[in-house]
Parts: sequence; C-alpha cells; structure tokens
Amino acid sequence: MELFTPDFGLVFWMFVAFILLFLALAKWGWPVIIKMMDSRATTIDQGVEDARQAKEQLDHAREEAQKYVLDAQARQQEMLREAAKMKSDIIEAARTEAQRAAQKEMDSAKIAIEQARKEAELQFRNEVGKFSIEIAEKMLRTKMSNDSAQTALVNKLLDEIEKN
Repeated sequence: MELFTPDFGLVFWMFVAFILLFLALAKWGWPVIIKMMDSRATTIDQGVEDARQAKEQLDHAREEAQKYVLDAQARQQEMLREAAKMKSDIIEAARTEAQRAAQKEMDSAKIAIEQARKEAELQFRNEVGKFSIEIAEKMLRTKMSNDSAQTALVNKLLDEIEKN
C-alpha cells in the first residue's frame, strides 16, 4: 500500500509547489486570462450586436427595396397607361387628319368637276350658238335673197328695238 499512499514530505513539497504556482498564477496569469476572457466576451457581445444591427439594416433594406419595386411597378403601369393614351391619341389624330385630307381631296375633286362641267357647258353653248348662227345665216341667205325681204326684216328689228 505504500505505493498508493505518499509520504508526508512529498505531500508537503507538492503543497508548497501548488501554493507557489497558485500565487504566481494569481499575480500574473489570471489577470491576463480574465482580461482576455473579458475582451473575448466583449468581442462576442459586439459581434452579436453588430449581427442584430445588420439584420435590422437588412430588414430595412428589404422593406425599402420592396417599396422601390412597388414604386417602379406603379411608374411602369403609369407609363404603360400614358403610352396607351398617346397611342390612341396618335391614332385618333391620324384618323382625323386622314378624314380632313380625304374631305379636302373630295372638295377639290368637286370643284374640278364643277369647273369641267362649266367649261363643257360653255363650250356646248358656244358650239350651239355657232351652229345657231350658221343655221340662221343659211336661213337668212335663202330668205333674204331679194331686197324687199331684207328691208322688211330691218324695219321689223327696228320696231322691236323701239318697243323695248
């Protein structure tokens, strides 16, 4: 059993060595260890706080991004509505302009037709008048072949002029 029970001297020197080691650690080791542990705890607490702030910022950034997306979608819808309105306005303006141009063409065609009709009518009258004069000249030549018929015609025309 001697192997398992130490002597008093061994226990005493172990106790002295333990006390010296304890005092050395108490004076130089533990303050450094405690300082390191406090520093480590502060770093961990700061990291946790930074992570919480980063999470809050991320949540805020997501909310802002969602707002921007909704705003962009609203602007896109507004732009699409404006584009559709502009499209219908342009189509309506083109339709109105085409109707105006067609009406102008129809009016100019009517005027051209009316002018052509008047010219044809004037030409027809001129030709009828010319034919009438030729017919009258031929008739008068045959009727006025003698002097007495010519004198009677002149007197008759003078009487008509005096009555008017």
